[in-house]
Amino acid sequence: MIPRIYGLLVAHAYLGSASWVLLALLAAVAGFTDLRWRRIPNWLTVPGWLLGIALNSMDAGWRGTRESLLGSGLGLLVLLPFVLVRSLGAGDWKLVGAIGAFLGPDRLMSVLFITILIAGIMAGILVVWKRKVRQTLTNIGHMLASLASLHLPGRDLSLDNPKALKIPFGFAASIAVILYAAGKIWQAG
Repeated sequence: MIPRIYGLLVAHAYLGSASWVLLALLAAVAGFTDLRWRRIPNWLTVPGWLLGIALNSMDAGWRGTRESLLGSGLGLLVLLPFVLVRSLGAGDWKLVGAIGAFLGPDRLMSVLFITILIAGIMAGILVVWKRKVRQTLTNIGHMLASLASLHLPGRDLSLDNPKALKIPFGFAASIAVILYAAGKIWQAG
């Protein structure tokens, strides 16, 4: 009985470390493709989503499947409004769904918070570097006015505008995931 319990504990520890490494690898490839081509392809996000669900299911059974689906659904739900108003791309959205499948809802919220901080820093640097501070503040005012009047902002304030400054959200998410996964692997080791 004791060797079997020990074997299960070792398998659980190995599966946990493998999950963190696979998640970090998914994030690194997504971050690279987002930075290089400004796209995160379905051939990466869909298998990543399935792998996250499979690993959590193997690790914790139905409870793992449930947590995986809740994490994925939460990530998709939280970012859906940004996709609908065209301020976030669908590839970024699907990537967060895949990340949620690996992490579950609680850990996903931590990673999203870190992602938003990183994206905010990137945006601030880009706005200052491109000397677009005044225009950015004006655009924020227009977006808040649109929100207050329950209307969508104009086309000039979306990803459709070729002159708009764009932050690679998937790259910011990849940095957050890699940092988070490295912290978890370091804690376990």
